[in-house]
Amino acid sequence: MIDSTHSDLPGISFIRYVLEALVLEKDKLVIEAKEDDMGILLTIQVSDSDMGKLIGKSGQTIKALRTLVRTIGSNSAKRINLKVLEPENAQPA
Repeated sequence: MIDSTHSDLPGISFIRYVLEALVLEKDKLVIEAKEDDMGILLTIQVSDSDMGKLIGKSGQTIKALRTLVRTIGSNSAKRINLKVLEPENAQPA
């Protein structure tokens, strides 16, 4: 769920669209945005069962998403970073 005050920041609508198509438990998808002097930080949290889809094989999916949001940020002259939070009920490996 995105704070309405941040919905106009670059990259948020794109990442929301992609993640809603990717995850199965859409009600557990949380996207938070914080903007400061360093740029925009998008923090993503998904359910434990969707974490594997978000990360992808060898981290390729999340790496591609980070590349895409950085490209969106460079087009709008802002630095955008993507951070993934571990699910609260995750068990250590």
